[in-house]
Amino acid sequence: MPAMTKPTPDGLALLDELADGLEAAAVAFERSQMFGSPGFRLPGKGKFFATLVSGEEMIFKLDGAMHASALELDGAHLFEPMPGRPMKQWVQVPSAHRGKYLELATAAAQSVG
Repeated sequence: MPAMTKPTPDGLALLDELADGLEAAAVAFERSQMFGSPGFRLPGKGKFFATLVSGEEMIFKLDGAMHASALELDGAHLFEPMPGRPMKQWVQVPSAHRGKYLELATAAAQSVG
């Protein structure tokens, strides 16, 4: 059973805000869907680095210190699209930490680039 639910209207608005922040920070991306959920990937059908899942929560593909830092956030955990199958680089971050989303998305874009 997938660990995702449909994005909420608030989640989609949050994704739009994050896109605006990425554009302002000159992070190159394009919108697309991963696992049927909206997210961001590098231009030219590149690798995904952030996706909206579970209503208003985001997952970010991170490495190194930023990966460890994201996992320390209250409620954050490795993303598991199916129980027992964690995606080790992907961290699911609750919307309570939306103030960190731009930092995490920027770091994720750099980690896959």
